[in-house]
Amino acid sequence: MSKYASRILAIDDEPRILRFLQSNLQLASYTVQTAAFGTEGLKLALETAPDLVLLDLGLPDLDGLEVLRRLRLQSDAPVIIITARDDEESMVAGLKLGADDYLTKPFSGRALQARIEAVLRRYHSVTSSAPKNAEFQSGPLYVDVVNRQVTLNGEPVHLTPIEFSLLTEFVCCPGRVRLPGELLTAVWGQEYRDDVTILRATIYRLRQKIEPNPASPTFIRTEPGVVHVWLANVVGN
Repeated sequence: MSKYASRILAIDDEPRILRFLQSNLQLASYTVQTAAFGTEGLKLALETAPDLVLLDLGLPDLDGLEVLRRLRLQSDAPVIIITARDDEESMVAGLKLGADDYLTKPFSGRALQARIEAVLRRYHSVTSSAPKNAEFQSGPLYVDVVNRQVTLNGEPVHLTPIEFSLLTEFVCCPGRVRLPGELLTAVWGQEYRDDVTILRATIYRLRQKIEPNPASPTFIRTEPGVVHVWLANVVGN
């Protein structure tokens, strides 16, 4: 999708920040909506289905993390957290709830546009280089890569596009050791190759959705700081 057709929703309670976001992104040919409150932003996000949401965490009426949690119940729209909170705990909490990226205030217009372009590029690119009709089965988990279908014990599992892209990287190379930088480059892009926080948070979300017992994972196993391993069997290709 071209930026000329992309609609951005910015949710932030600081008028100065909203003005900056709106003017900067409109100059870059995005269509921009703004909201100063969490409830207002959530309503707009669900009614207008923007292509991307910029979400501040420190909102006056509804915490940004709660906005994100509610949004993820009904929408897969990519979300970039924009926050003055520079502690990793807040960022990780947002990523675990389904945010796609984060920017810490203050940030430049160039950095903002680069992050938006990277996230939109991922969401509108081909998410799999798997062979046609690739299907994978590992115990109760079944993955149909081409049709983007995942089931656990026969029940459908809903994954966001970025979660499915990461899952595809695992299942297309069953049993292979994967380095964090390799996965980050393959799924997020070269500019994210050192952002292990995003990778860890996405693996956490995947485990919550596909592991029978996320606390004792069967399918995605990690060795701290070194590898991520997927165990699966090809059942058809």
